[in-house]
Amino acid sequence: MARSFSDSPDIAVLLPCYNEAATVGSVVRGFRAALPDAHIHVYDNNSTDGTALHAMLAGAHVVRERRQGKGHVVRRMFADIDADIYIIADGDGTYAPEDAEELVRTLLTERADMVVGTRRGVHDDAGRQGHAFGNRLFNILYRAIFGPDFTDIFSGYRAFSRRFVKSFPAVSGGFEIETEMSVHASRLKLPVSELELHYGRRPEGSHSKLSTFRDGGKILWMFAMLMKETRPFAFFGTISALFMLASLGFMGPVLAEYFATGLVSRMPTWVLSTALAMISIMLFTAGVILDSVARARAEQLRIHYMSLAAPVSVKGKTSAITPDDKKADAA
Repeated sequence: MARSFSDSPDIAVLLPCYNEAATVGSVVRGFRAALPDAHIHVYDNNSTDGTALHAMLAGAHVVRERRQGKGHVVRRMFADIDADIYIIADGDGTYAPEDAEELVRTLLTERADMVVGTRRGVHDDAGRQGHAFGNRLFNILYRAIFGPDFTDIFSGYRAFSRRFVKSFPAVSGGFEIETEMSVHASRLKLPVSELELHYGRRPEGSHSKLSTFRDGGKILWMFAMLMKETRPFAFFGTISALFMLASLGFMGPVLAEYFATGLVSRMPTWVLSTALAMISIMLFTAGVILDSVARARAEQLRIHYMSLAAPVSVKGKTSAITPDDKKADAA
């Protein structure tokens, strides 16, 4: 039989935290007030300031994740927690808990698998000018590489369906996790939505854990790796074109001399240009082969995603219909 959500789906609020004692208590209480029936989970990532205690006193279920990095925490949360709807936010108080209800409503009414709470005014209040510039640059780069689905790929305030969470193969270890979520949705062409929300300032005593250059470099590397995994033909084709251009640059003067005199006096240059051309052809061939492999992997991910229960709205209520239920109804 279909599993029924009746009027209230099972909602889990996920708060990955690292040294957020100054804010996590008020954040937990805010979500308890906004979503009284939700289960609130705080995963403490080796905090040294009493974050776990403040979260527990505020009424959250607290678990410790020893692997340092937001990606490790999110991967653990998604594996451990079973719910119908998941909401993930930060414990620093920059996201308003009262907006969670609107995220859930948008997820259900638009039948989306992920709703991203885009941050209003984030470019004006990103802590440092380097963060604001990085936000703009990486969002432009994302749209150029992976498509125009998202305008704020670094937002940490999101709502997910169960089938998104349980089909998401998280591999990143740090703040790149939001980028990986966005690429997963774009790759499988999942129904997604964006909702512009207020983005607040950190209160006094709370400090950002982001490093402009260190984390920016990690995110740039993640972009490259995700492009290699999801768009290998474009990735290897670009490198192949660069090698071919270099080959032609070295080869041109040698060929011009040969056609003019019948001699090749610059043999090392000719050998180098030939080697570069061979490398270019090998990279192009690898891109063609790996593109077929990537398509097959995407198809397998899509099939697994489709095998999970999908919440649908029926007369104001929500229920999860599985493929087995459809077969039973047909019979």
